[in-house]
Amino acid sequence: MSHSMGRREMIGAAGAAMVAGALGSGAVAQESKAQRKVIGINSSPRKGKTTAAALTVCLEAVQELDPKLDVELIELADFSIPAQLAAGQPLKAGEADDFPKLVERLGDPAVVGIIVGSPVYFGNMSALCKAFLDRCGAFRSDGFKLRNKVGGVLAVGSARNGGQELTIRSIQTALMCQDMIIVGDGQPSARIGATLWNQNDSIAEDAFGTDTAKNLGRRVAELARMFASAEATNV
Repeated sequence: MSHSMGRREMIGAAGAAMVAGALGSGAVAQESKAQRKVIGINSSPRKGKTTAAALTVCLEAVQELDPKLDVELIELADFSIPAQLAAGQPLKAGEADDFPKLVERLGDPAVVGIIVGSPVYFGNMSALCKAFLDRCGAFRSDGFKLRNKVGGVLAVGSARNGGQELTIRSIQTALMCQDMIIVGDGQPSARIGATLWNQNDSIAEDAFGTDTAKNLGRRVAELARMFASAEATNV
């Protein structure tokens, strides 16, 4: 019995050390003492509508699982994000670029998780979401500043099977290019992400979709808490 317990303790310590080591240059750097945060990114041009509602469900689940995690919802509709800058093309006359403001907020080491939400347009993400993800190349160029942040994705479609999974996969692919840690919606559904159905401009009647949003929020919080515990163990 004592031999078995010793072995489990050794494995647990080794696992914590591995996770802590992986975080050395990632989302929860030890020098940061700020409140850890999970940010929801609403990439719908319709501010405050169904995608925002789905992300709110997600973020509430984050705090229910771990009240120590702060949460924030960012509406991309509030920002000017010219996509052509990702290809090195100049701004148009009088055009503003608000993306540097997002770089500062998302690249903060206190941000341990990012949940991207998009409506489904013609079977894939919104143009605003694509512009945002393309501009995130700035994080790669600056030493992979999103590395080891936990990434989750949700999609809201106008039908139960309206392209949500394809949209989620497309966004996850972009996030993996940032060396983020990508999670699905977790148990008990445990699929690729949160899939919601917009019925009459509301997700209130979509119990299944709402549950996947809650599961996704909990899963992001679980991983963020695991990394924080590993960090504390390593200190």
